[in-house]
Amino acid sequence: MAGALAPFVVFVAGVAALALAGAPDERGFWPVLVLALGTGLALATDRTAYAEAMLDGMSDRLVAVMLVAWLLSGVIASVLGASGVVPALTESARAVGVRGGGYVAAAMLVCALVSTATGTSFGTILLCGPLLYPAGAGAEAAPGPLAGAILAGATFGDSLSPISDTTIASSGTQGVDIAGTVRARLPYALAAGGAALLVLAAFGGGNGAPATAAPTNARPAALAMLAAPTLVIVLLLRGRHLVEGLMAGVAASLAIALGLGLLTPAQVVSVDRSAFGAKGLVLDGLQRGVGVSVFTLLLMALVGPLRRSGVLERIAARGGAGEAPSARAAEGGIVAMVSAAALLTMHSVVAILAVGDVARRRGEAAGIGGYRRANLLDLAVCTWPFVLPYFLPPILAAGVTRGAAAMPALSPWEVGRWNAYAWGLVAVLGVAVVTGWGSGRRR
Repeated sequence: MAGALAPFVVFVAGVAALALAGAPDERGFWPVLVLALGTGLALATDRTAYAEAMLDGMSDRLVAVMLVAWLLSGVIASVLGASGVVPALTESARAVGVRGGGYVAAAMLVCALVSTATGTSFGTILLCGPLLYPAGAGAEAAPGPLAGAILAGATFGDSLSPISDTTIASSGTQGVDIAGTVRARLPYALAAGGAALLVLAAFGGGNGAPATAAPTNARPAALAMLAAPTLVIVLLLRGRHLVEGLMAGVAASLAIALGLGLLTPAQVVSVDRSAFGAKGLVLDGLQRGVGVSVFTLLLMALVGPLRRSGVLERIAARGGAGEAPSARAAEGGIVAMVSAAALLTMHSVVAILAVGDVARRRGEAAGIGGYRRANLLDLAVCTWPFVLPYFLPPILAAGVTRGAAAMPALSPWEVGRWNAYAWGLVAVLGVAVVTGWGSGRRR
């Protein structure tokens, strides 16, 4: 077991060091993964078997699904961002005169809407943070709760959106459909989200005179762009294939943006003769998914040998997820397993993929339904990675606070501790496991 886990020790140490040094980009973690894979290969008693297990991990069908989702959703997010959706939403909140805690709550709602529409927490932070956080100076918002609200809204979509990578991974590993999974997840997400809104609104008021807010150059017509991700969500909830829904979203976003004059054809795609290549929003969107895609492939190569070695089953058995005497114990074991995997791999989706098979077998043996298992997996990985300061979401959220006029720069720890939605999920998970509240243990 020590030898099987040694590569992950190398990986976690390297990623934590880079993250705390201020390298919040998956590309910077690639060399660390290569080093971890080399460590595992050097320690393997059968290097050929280890190499084959690496390839098995990378070729998992769900990994392919994730790569397609990241690439296509990246295009949708790129088009939405360039068309001015976030400034339009920000200006709408400002127009109705929300201030203090009301502005903080509105910021969370804007980010929740964007993250649900795009399925990406990282993209939401980078799209919304640079606009919403500086504008808080003019709205008398407290810096910590405001930054936490941005991160909380981004977390909300990651935990609920039908095109979120964690939703796709959790439903796929448990053999259930995305639409049913999202419907069954609503009570958990809405309970945590409602509590988070109340907390952030209560503590979101700042002190002192408001500063002058910078103009956002918002175009109200950009709000029509929200129809594109809405179409994707409707199609998925009606049982259409993920790829079909995403391709429809790409087509709709481009058609609306071009039809309303929010973008020009040259912005969408054009030929750069000087660079002997193409450029434009479509390429930018695809490139958004490259970093996380390569990171996930390499990380799944690290997980493959761990699966083959049987270490995950041994850890699950030691943690009480073996022959579970009750559904409650099995559910607690699933939450504990995927939480440990998230802390070990530092990647929410890979954590689900790593323990999904084990969680499915243990859950089925205890009579726990697929939707319930998928929800436990998904909600658990949307907690600690969104509050602990050495994970990417708090690091990215802290990054957007730097350089904001009249607003202070915050650390990842300060932002993470104000992520009221993630802390709300911790409470919701605890109540759900202990009492069986939610969709029912056997659904």
